[in-house]
Amino acid sequence: MRALTMDVQQSAGRILCCTIFRPGGRKLLAKGHILSDEDIRLLETEGMRQVWVTELEDGEIGEDEAVMAVAEAMCCGSVEIRLAAGGRANLIATQDCCALVDDELLKQINCTSSIVIATVANYRFARTGERIATVKSAPFAVAQAQLETVLSMLNERGAILQARPIREPSVAVLYSDPVHGDRARVLFENVVHTRLERFGATLRYSLAAIEEEEHVTRALQHLLRTKPHAVLVASTTAPSGPEDVIGRALVRLGAQVERFLAPVEPGNLMMLAYKDTIPIVSAPCCFRSAKPNVLDFVLPPALAKYRISGWEIACLGHGGLLT
Repeated sequence: MRALTMDVQQSAGRILCCTIFRPGGRKLLAKGHILSDEDIRLLETEGMRQVWVTELEDGEIGEDEAVMAVAEAMCCGSVEIRLAAGGRANLIATQDCCALVDDELLKQINCTSSIVIATVANYRFARTGERIATVKSAPFAVAQAQLETVLSMLNERGAILQARPIREPSVAVLYSDPVHGDRARVLFENVVHTRLERFGATLRYSLAAIEEEEHVTRALQHLLRTKPHAVLVASTTAPSGPEDVIGRALVRLGAQVERFLAPVEPGNLMMLAYKDTIPIVSAPCCFRSAKPNVLDFVLPPALAKYRISGWEIACLGHGGLLT
C-alpha cells in the first residue's frame, strides 16, 4: 500500500488517507472512503484541487473486503453482519441468543498483525439487535497472505462465535426449606421473577417442598414433566456436597450430577445435574439478590439448550469474581 497526493479529478476509485472536513469543522468524507465520481464533484464544489489517497499494491486486500471475509467465516447462528466505516464489520444478534465463544481460537486470531476480533463474554445473553462482536482490520489494506492464514485457521477450527438462539424459554422452580417450602418461596420469589425477566424467560411451573429427600425427589419429578428448558432449586440451605439432601434427591431421580462447586463468587456452592437433556441447577444463596452471580453464567446456555459441561464450569474462574 502506498500513499500519494493527486489531483481530485484523477482520484476516482482511490482510498482517502485522512478525513476531509468542511471549513466549519463538519466531516465531509471519512478516512478510508473510496472516492466515487460523485465524491469528486463534491470535493470540487468545496474548492479542493488535490487529495491525499492510497492505492492497493499486488498481494493486498482492501479493509472492507478483508473484515467481511473474516466475519462471515468466524460466526454462525442467529447473527447478521453489518459493514461499518473504517474497516470494521459488526456482528448483530438477530434474535435473543446465548453467545458461545471459542476463547483459545480467538486469542490465536488476535495474534495476527492485520485483523483483530472483539466479542462479548462467553455464555453472555444477548437481545435481538445487540452487537455481539466486531472485526477490525489494519488501516486501508490487509496482506492477502495474512488474510488467507486467518481464514485457513477458521476453516480448520470452526466458528469463534456461535449465536445460539433462545426461543420461548421457560424455567421451573423448586423452593425448598428444612421447615416449610413456602418459607423459601416468600424469601426468593420476587428475585426469581426479576432474574427470569432479565433473560426473557417465563416461569413454567413452581413448587415448594420440605427439604427432605423424598419430598424433593417427588417435586422435581413433577417439575420435569412440564418440560422446561431448566429447573432451578432455590434452597434456603447451603449444601456441603452432592451427599446432602438435594444431591441425594438428584441421584434418586436418576439425574447425572455434572458438577459441584463453581469458581464464581457469588455462587461457589452451585450444583449442576442433568435429567436426560434438562439441566437442574441448585444455587443456594443466589436467589437472595438479583445482583450478578453464577446463574448469569449458567442460565443463558441452558435456555439456549446448550449442554454446559463440568469442565466449562471449571473454566469460569477467570472473571468469576463478580463482587
